[in-house]
Amino acid sequence: MLKGKNIVIGLTGSVAVYKICELIRLLVKAGCNVDTIMTESAAKFINPYLIEELSQNKCITDTFERVAEFDVKHISLANKADMFVVAPATANVVGKIANGIADDMLTTTIMATKAPKMIAPAMNPNMYSNPIFQNNLKRLSEYEDYIILPTGEGEMTCGDFGSGRMLEPKEIFARIKRELSYEKILKGKRVLVTCGATMEDIDPVRFITNHSSGKMGFAIAETAVSMGAEVTLIKGNTTAEMPYGLNVINVKSAADMFEAVKANYKNADYIFKAAAVADYTPKEKALNKIKKADGNLSIELKRTDDILKFLGENRKEGTKICGFSMETEDLIKNSSKKLTSKNVDMIAANSIANKDSGFGTDTNRITIITENGNKELPLMTKEECACEIIKTLTEM
Repeated sequence: MLKGKNIVIGLTGSVAVYKICELIRLLVKAGCNVDTIMTESAAKFINPYLIEELSQNKCITDTFERVAEFDVKHISLANKADMFVVAPATANVVGKIANGIADDMLTTTIMATKAPKMIAPAMNPNMYSNPIFQNNLKRLSEYEDYIILPTGEGEMTCGDFGSGRMLEPKEIFARIKRELSYEKILKGKRVLVTCGATMEDIDPVRFITNHSSGKMGFAIAETAVSMGAEVTLIKGNTTAEMPYGLNVINVKSAADMFEAVKANYKNADYIFKAAAVADYTPKEKALNKIKKADGNLSIELKRTDDILKFLGENRKEGTKICGFSMETEDLIKNSSKKLTSKNVDMIAANSIANKDSGFGTDTNRITIITENGNKELPLMTKEECACEIIKTLTEM
């Protein structure tokens, strides 16, 4: 989704600068062209040649550096950028940018670019909490084209503890991806997503569950955020790596998920119920571990609440709902019944008959079912499926 994007990274004099090597690697792997600018102090922490090796582009360190061809570098990089990222961003550089000071290559280039600008602060907790620095951050955040990333909390290199740790490279990469991957067709919209497997306790040790990894639901949530939505993710048990920076409500059982959905569905413009919710739960949970004994054991089960049916019957006017269906046989027939019986707008039907589709895989074979007909998608990554599913629902 980032292939061909031009990212300019400004590196400043923080001990966290070494982490940017991993960010550059992730961006290049995603197909981005990465140009870098280092301040004089940044070059004292890390050798520019290492940055050049990773980015496969010359690292600019001097505003007045002589070049073989006539090229005003700060203007050419400013015009080229799809995004300008300052990471790590020291208090000094943030103060310069916020007050319009352009006295080196980094600050002159960011002053000249019209691209979105992302700031990833990194500094001592006392510096980070300093009201002068916070005022500078606030000033930048008031500009529409500036994206101020939060900081983490923890122990610093100096031994102090508090806020001021730069976000990890994977988190910064995820934020860049969100900003540049998709058109913001969901800007101003609220999206509710359920994902993962529910776990129904038999006793304090054992439970009933399924093989859902959460990958499809995570892809829906991440893509919706990238399209500009405010997303609430209700998450059961998952084994896949969770996207960064989502508003997550963790639940365990089908009953827990039902209560969380009831508490959050009313304000949603779009609902994607991708969770694999248990249809049955033990009628009674044993207070103690059930001990092994001779003979067979029977566990009486009862039906769980039908969350999708509840949503279909209680939706607010204008809300669009997509349910998910996973079948081993009669995919279209069974999923089409679900469309009408649950009173929803769309079913994303997924067969698990093939090894490249279904639980735990990175790809899916989705058929989108609506009252206007069916659309069979080719084998796609789950992120590509998420994009098609969201676009189809928003266009209805």
